[in-house]
Amino acid sequence: MFLDIQMPGRSGIEVAEAVADDWPDGRAEPLFVFVTAFDEFAVSAFERAAVDYLLKPATAERLQQTVVRLKARLAGRTATPEGGERAALMQRMQSITTAPAEAGERIKVIRAGVGNTVRMIPVADVVCFEATEKYVNVVTPSGEALVRMSLRELMARIDSTDFIQVHRSVMVNSNAILSATRDENGHYSLAVRGLQRPLKVSRAFGHLFRPM
Repeated sequence: MFLDIQMPGRSGIEVAEAVADDWPDGRAEPLFVFVTAFDEFAVSAFERAAVDYLLKPATAERLQQTVVRLKARLAGRTATPEGGERAALMQRMQSITTAPAEAGERIKVIRAGVGNTVRMIPVADVVCFEATEKYVNVVTPSGEALVRMSLRELMARIDSTDFIQVHRSVMVNSNAILSATRDENGHYSLAVRGLQRPLKVSRAFGHLFRPM
């Protein structure tokens, strides 16, 4: 898949995450090539999560190099990546966009708007974070609130190591997970303390909940 980094709607990184997350089991996953107008410093980061990158405007000779790399990768691939490898791919792609935020102030208390009120929510009280189109839904046992920040930026700044990713748009407080239930299709859902509804676990992160 050739994906431009900057596209209308989702970015190329977000599209790659969605594809890796929803790709069916038993099929070899697609290889990603990012196309970008960024400078060499940014491109070096993209390279960590892709087979190759193309700096615009791409020449025919440079495109041929990409084709050679893709053919070599396809020839050397003998099996579909396990869930853990798929999750690692998604996390590498996410690290591309979280790196700049890590220099910001660490957050111990989240200021979230609820109508005309600003709730002060300690990070330790959060059950999970759910990304929506423009906001992050902060879920606690006492209710939900929205913050105007991307999930990547928020997770790069919170002062906690207790949150784990279970879906490309969901981070869960590991201390709040009560159980993981596997359905007939092999998909897991989580029962979380203080949350009345189950949380879906994507295929990429299902390996986190297999019995020891």
